[in-house]
Amino acid sequence: MGFFSFLKGAGKKLFGVKDEPVVPNAQTDDTIQAEIEAIRKQTREAALASEVVNHGINIENLSVSLNGDTAIIYGQAINQEDKEKAILCVGNVDGIAMVDDRIEVVEPSGESQFHTVEKGDSLSKIAKEYYGDMMKYPVIFEANKPMLEHPDKIYPGQVLRIPPIA
Repeated sequence: MGFFSFLKGAGKKLFGVKDEPVVPNAQTDDTIQAEIEAIRKQTREAALASEVVNHGINIENLSVSLNGDTAIIYGQAINQEDKEKAILCVGNVDGIAMVDDRIEVVEPSGESQFHTVEKGDSLSKIAKEYYGDMMKYPVIFEANKPMLEHPDKIYPGQVLRIPPIA
């Protein structure tokens, strides 16, 4: 369990356009405005949980709650890999700056390192940095599937899993 930082302005545009604030008038009192904000929050939380599920990551009793730009993830993962992938699915969404991991792991194993992609990075460059061998880039690519669809499609601000290798 812990906190993981992400670049708030980078990532998948899951929430669409920025919400316009509800402008109070004679027909929208504070109660209605609070209800609208609560519905927006619930919709975002459901979208973040769906992002994990849609990538085929198995987290039992998955729930995501939002506290500002921090997503709090709860549930149980069978292994460390699924836990880390769930964190990345939620954190690599535009508007999320921090993920508070509350996922329990049934079969714990070695934790991965995380790398924030910078301009000019490639998977082979990252593999050289972490493994000393640029040809180990497929390890990083496989570790980040299905979030990564192609080894050349990474972007600055994206956070990747760098698993330990034997």
